[in-house]
Amino acid sequence: MDKSKHSAANANPRQLLLLAQLRQCQSASVEQLAQSLGVTLQTVRRDVQRLAEQGLVARFHGGVRLPSSTIENLAHPQRETLHAEGKRRIARTVAQQIPPGCSVILNIGTTTEAVARALLGRQGLRVITNNINVAATLSGNPDCEVIVAGGVVRARDRGIVGEAAVDFLRQFRVDIAIIGISGIEPDGTLRDYDLREVKVAQTIIAQAREVWLVADHSKFNRPAMVQLATLAQIDRLFTDAPPPEPFPRLLKEAGVQCTVAA
Repeated sequence: MDKSKHSAANANPRQLLLLAQLRQCQSASVEQLAQSLGVTLQTVRRDVQRLAEQGLVARFHGGVRLPSSTIENLAHPQRETLHAEGKRRIARTVAQQIPPGCSVILNIGTTTEAVARALLGRQGLRVITNNINVAATLSGNPDCEVIVAGGVVRARDRGIVGEAAVDFLRQFRVDIAIIGISGIEPDGTLRDYDLREVKVAQTIIAQAREVWLVADHSKFNRPAMVQLATLAQIDRLFTDAPPPEPFPRLLKEAGVQCTVAA
């Protein structure tokens, strides 16, 4: 029998509820868990300690998350459905903030794909992307010019990566880069899984006058192997819930404007 399944089966009903909540939101503060479960902070801390010893959760300063791989992301269909409503709220808010007649780069990610859907009704935009899903969506908008990067198409999510994509994107200088991310760690680094994707995203950041990060609440305190950037390289963050500690301080120190989508 799988060890994690055996351990979960031995958890008490309250701990099973705690695990169920984490499966929905990926991470939470101790205070959030205590409030939702109707127990004291001390009780949550004891439960988290026991679950962490069994490898079922991972602790970070002030909170807890599900353990996750630092080398491999979730499958694209799973990421599409995960926190879908939050991503839609983020996308609507971002679309409202983009000025008419603007040049934009959208990179790989299910949140940037949600932004593309929110831009279907906008006019006068020029969008450059290394995401075939974004290009396919926005090609349905006759008032939006879509430019697609060349390179290697990654079958699992139809993202375009590699040196050809990097060279292509270096030709442009755009008003806004809208980027997704796999994880934001407590030291303020933005991280992802694929070095080829990271190289493209770093080029996108370098070719933009402003950089907007779109990240739902599950991305905070989520580990990944490759550093893409730091918060100091971001101008605006759009998310679906107030960032947990220590991120409010880090965002303020980095001069990042944070917008929580309603």
